[in-house]
Amino acid sequence: MSAAEQFKLHTKAAEFEPFSKEDLENKWKIFLVRLEDRPNLKSTLSKVPELKEDCQLYLETDNSIQEDLINSIKPELVSFLRKELKNSKVEIEIKVTDKIKNKIIYTDLDKFDELVKKNPSLKTLKQKFNLDLGQV
Repeated sequence: MSAAEQFKLHTKAAEFEPFSKEDLENKWKIFLVRLEDRPNLKSTLSKVPELKEDCQLYLETDNSIQEDLINSIKPELVSFLRKELKNSKVEIEIKVTDKIKNKIIYTDLDKFDELVKKNPSLKTLKQKFNLDLGQV
């Protein structure tokens, strides 16, 4: 069945039954059972989306590959949620979030610089005692 056919079959413009976060979580988990044969997608969807105003679901992903995976089944997922939650206003918004990677500290100088960020008076001590941390 095509996405357009699923949409017509499962979307009833008159259905606006309210639902809770718990209802959403339960239906979301039921949908995940369908994805046993697609572990990457199942893992990507393991986090339940945030419920916003007017039945909007907000789902954050770590990268564009995950976004593409979700978009590949989005019509089926939205159709399922509309049918199960009995609300034709359900929509999913996907956003790729940029996570800041922590810099790995290797050298003594890197360690010292990191400590100076936490306690600037260490720089004064280094200067006062004429310490050289850049060399081994």
